[in-house]
Amino acid sequence: MLYYIVKVLITAILVVAISEVSKRSSLLGGILASLPMISILAFIWLYIDTKSVEKISELSTSIFWLVIPSLSLFIALPLLLKSKVNFYASLIISCAIMASLYFTMISVLKRLNINF
Repeated sequence: MLYYIVKVLITAILVVAISEVSKRSSLLGGILASLPMISILAFIWLYIDTKSVEKISELSTSIFWLVIPSLSLFIALPLLLKSKVNFYASLIISCAIMASLYFTMISVLKRLNINF
């Protein structure tokens, strides 16, 4: 149980730290947020839990393919906000676009017989 608490605390601290840094500098916050810290933590936690390099490799490959559609959020959100769309509506629309592109990417990869 202590292990799960440590995992949650470390992950939460990183998210809060990025949020706080972003209040002072969007550039530094962006740099920190763009680092694959969550992925790296996931690799560490998964390895500690399973000792399986195969699982790490599979997770890394999945992340690679799914980063591509996730980038749509970072394109759509600022465009919507600059168009004076309400923040929450912009966030929901951006997430919907991203989710539809996730679905599309997974469908395309399946058709190409790329399994992950």
